[in-house]
Amino acid sequence: MLTILYRGPLASCDYDCPYCPFAKRRDSRAQLRADRAALARFAAWVAAREGDTAVLFTPWGEGLVRSWYRETMIELSHLPQVRRVAIQTNLGGRTAWTARADLDALALWTTYHPGQVSHERFLAKSRELTALGVRHSVGVVGQPEHLEAARRMRADLPGETYLWINAAEGLSYTDAEAADWTALDPLFSYSRHPHRSLGLPCRTGHDVVSVAGDGTVRRCHFVKTPLGNLYDGTFIPDRAPSACPNTLCDCHIGYLHLEPLGLYDVFTDGLLERIPAHL
Repeated sequence: MLTILYRGPLASCDYDCPYCPFAKRRDSRAQLRADRAALARFAAWVAAREGDTAVLFTPWGEGLVRSWYRETMIELSHLPQVRRVAIQTNLGGRTAWTARADLDALALWTTYHPGQVSHERFLAKSRELTALGVRHSVGVVGQPEHLEAARRMRADLPGETYLWINAAEGLSYTDAEAADWTALDPLFSYSRHPHRSLGLPCRTGHDVVSVAGDGTVRRCHFVKTPLGNLYDGTFIPDRAPSACPNTLCDCHIGYLHLEPLGLYDVFTDGLLERIPAHL
């Protein structure tokens, strides 16, 4: 199966989180049209592909407030060769559209941003997804000021809804601080420190790739060397996992694929939506 992390040119977001590492902009109508066209081209390529495929949308901005992302996810979910289609989202948009998707394939990776949305509103959205039968995880960035909000969210979510914690970029945690976050997310240790990755076998470039809006293929979002283009036949996957060229890997969507970490055994079929097999 080929897993694709797709990131088109969309960069506009309805939130303005001060800790967000992504440079946000207000997309013009022309930029939005370009993003919509790029997404349609990618979806057509997936539809024409015969092999099993999984897709995780990782937009710089918020995709689900745009109708073309919702419609594309619905369409892809019904394709027999698409085993999973997921997206990273702040869950600020509507949820009713998910009822039109194949819920065996659809999943959401959602993030709760205290200060951008109320506890009650986000929790209601998560409960709507649960009632609709939509697989989803909930996460919080491990900013010190978010700890109490994360504890409250964990207490109010159903036990079967996984709450993950991302270590805040550039922030070091004492053992006591890490223990507080680990009490909420038993897998926080994977996020706490960057992983030494240079020379370690990684599945990216083999059965996991990153694809940009113009079709440029890279082994992952964090290795800039192009491997070809999805649309002109120049991309050929590596025959086997190959050595990571970067010194460190500090993002979940990157180190997830480092073979020595064994996270495929932890997440099994919940890889793209960040749901471990055993909570």
